[in-house]
Amino acid sequence: MVTLSENWLSEGWMDFEYKKYILLAYLKYVNEQFREVKLYPPLGELIQHYEKLRALESGKSLMKSSFPKEFNGIEWEKLSLSYREKLQEDEWVKEMQSIVDYAIPQIKRHIEEGKTIYEIIEKGIAIEPVGITPIYQREGYALLTFDRSKEIFIYRYTVSVFHHSGDVLRGIALRFIEMVRHSLVNTLQKIKLDLAKRFTDLPNPSAWHIHSEKRVPFEESLVPISKRLLLKTINA
Repeated sequence: MVTLSENWLSEGWMDFEYKKYILLAYLKYVNEQFREVKLYPPLGELIQHYEKLRALESGKSLMKSSFPKEFNGIEWEKLSLSYREKLQEDEWVKEMQSIVDYAIPQIKRHIEEGKTIYEIIEKGIAIEPVGITPIYQREGYALLTFDRSKEIFIYRYTVSVFHHSGDVLRGIALRFIEMVRHSLVNTLQKIKLDLAKRFTDLPNPSAWHIHSEKRVPFEESLVPISKRLLLKTINA
């Protein structure tokens, strides 16, 4: 698996062509993954890199605006005073800015491509409760299936609630339990009852059937998209 270091911008030479080579090599790998409909981890990594670059860009602009300026005359056409920044950027900073200016649109374009694939997959996924849904839904089971397949992948989910800067945030984790086969006898409702008997800490579990009409890569696409869809459904 190819990754782009979190500190790729500051590591090694601060040279535009060198950094461009590193970025394009990584984006080539991302393209290959997207062609195979494998969204994660590349899509998540792209978003993190993009947010870091935008924060760096904003921070640099803020830093520049805080430096003192000296009076440089009057612009009579605009009827405004003109100031010249005392801060003189060295070559290292200019080179970094060139790299950031190049990288942001490149990464953004790939994020948009990933989001398009994500939305296509998500539209082909249906989610519905198995049996009666209990009031307590912070824990339970997710039963993942594909069209024209009798395989049922059983996961146990846990929703975590935490606070950040005054906001209440929720996350979800999936833990694989086993794969079983659907049959006239082994129905989704029967599987839910069997899980309640085996794992007595959840005697009346919440269970959700997540079904994809398309056979997409399991760990790289179906599972992470199912996690987000399940969390959205539970929160709603």
